[in-house]
This record gives sequence, C-alpha cells and structure tokens, in this order.
Amino acid sequence: MKKPSGLGKGLSALLDDAQARRQASGGEVEKSTGVDTIAIADIKPNPNQPRRHFDADALTELSESIARDGVLQPIIVRPVDGGYELIAGERRWRAAQQAQLHEIPALIRESDVEHSAELAIIENIQREDLNAIEEAAAYKALMDAYGHGPAQVGEIVGKSRSHVANLLRLLELPDEVQQMLLRGDISMGHARAAAGAEDPLALAKSIVSEGLSVRQAEQRAKAAKTPKNSGQSSSASGPADADLAALQRQLGDMLGLRVRVLHGQKGGKVELSYRTLDQLDMICQRLSGEPI
Repeated sequence: MKKPSGLGKGLSALLDDAQARRQASGGEVEKSTGVDTIAIADIKPNPNQPRRHFDADALTELSESIARDGVLQPIIVRPVDGGYELIAGERRWRAAQQAQLHEIPALIRESDVEHSAELAIIENIQREDLNAIEEAAAYKALMDAYGHGPAQVGEIVGKSRSHVANLLRLLELPDEVQQMLLRGDISMGHARAAAGAEDPLALAKSIVSEGLSVRQAEQRAKAAKTPKNSGQSSSASGPADADLAALQRQLGDMLGLRVRVLHGQKGGKVELSYRTLDQLDMICQRLSGEPI
C-alpha cells in the first residue's frame, strides 16, 4: 500500500518562503536549477551541520532501503567551488555512499552560507531525531545567529515554545550530566528533572545508581527545594494524577508538542495539540512510519 504523503509545508516550502522574504526585503533572491542527478563524489558535507552523531544501525537500514528502491527524496545542495555543498539530506547522502551508488538526485539551490546554515539546522530538527543535546544546541545556534527567541524558533521548526525552552535548559547542565544523557544513562525526562535540582550532578548520579524513575527524580529535585515544615503534601493531587502528569511531560518531550492524557475506569484518550501543518505532518509521519 502506498504510504500517504506529508501534509505540511516541509523544507521546500520553507525555502520558497525564505526566498519570498528576501525578495520583499530587497535582498538577493535564491535561484533553483531544479532537480538533477549529480555525482556523489562532487558533494561535500555542510560544515554547519548540527548533527554530530549518525546512528550506524539506522544508517545501514536506510542504505539497504536505498539499494533496493533508490533515493526517493532528493537531497538539497548549493553550488560551491566547482562542486556542491549539502544543505539538507546528509543521512541520505551518507546512506547512498554506503549503498555504493555513484549518483544521487538533488535539488540545486544557489544559497548564501548563512541561509544554508539556517536551513541545515531546520531540516535536521524537522525531519530527523537529533539527540536532546544536539537539538538544544541547534536551537541555540538559531537564536544566536539570527536573533530568534524560543517562541520564534518554535514557529520555525514546528515545536512548542515550552519544548524549545526546556531543551535549552539542558545546555546549562554540567558537562558530565550532558554526557550521561548522550550515552543514554539518563533520559530526557531525567535530565530535565536534574536541570531543576540544586545539585544536578548529584541527582543524575543518584538516578543512575538507584535506578530512579523520572517521577522519583522530579520528587527528589522538588523535595530538596521545599522546606520540610511547609505543611503541604508534595502529592496533593494524588499519585495517579502525578503519574499522568509525568507521562504527559515525557510524551511532550518526545514529540515537541502539547500532550494531554485523559484516563478513566473504562479507558481514556490521548490528545496531541498542533498549531501548524508542519506539526501535523510530523505527527502523521510518526504514526504511519513514513520515511523522513
């Protein structure tokens, strides 16, 4: 069965929107020479690529798919120094090399260095799962380079403002805690709990040594900041409500969207809130398993 195509605007529309903005502001307009087949050897990676780690197993799986069915979605490149530089699609380019292809379909764009860097960041955040630290660093790069705030970054990449803000807090964690997150010793939820603790490193070590759940880590962080004679229970809303709230936060961290879980004796429902077609596109891709 043919999988449904994406519903949102996608990166190509972002390119077109950016071009229209530049034209309206009197800036240089990007030119596209259309989709062509170019030699893989003539392409070099983007030095501003935010992704630093490419999962070997996922790359092998993609290369096997490409060897069998070909590259179904063109990469995006810009002409440079007699060859081309990647704007978007480095995973496909790497997988095509692994599949021993010599050529690859590409959409050729004439783009300046700054805009190419911005698009590389946006493409990675929208279309592929960066680890939490890489994603946070990409958001910070957008903010530093282009003066965006968390809300603006959220609009650009199709994520909620709170998701962007929560990830940015991870960059304030000690390096050792960030490395624990990168290695998978702790989860995104654990890291967020540690970010709110008085001693993030001590809490992170306790999470690993004691096998604390995200909920338990949040309670530890809160207890350290709450006076013991405050007279209020930290679980006034009840354990069940607290667990549902933790689950909502975990799902929200995974999707970058507002998630609401409604649970009752006869079952319940999960609500995903989106503001843009790009966010709906991402939800559909996750649910359908459509290649990104």
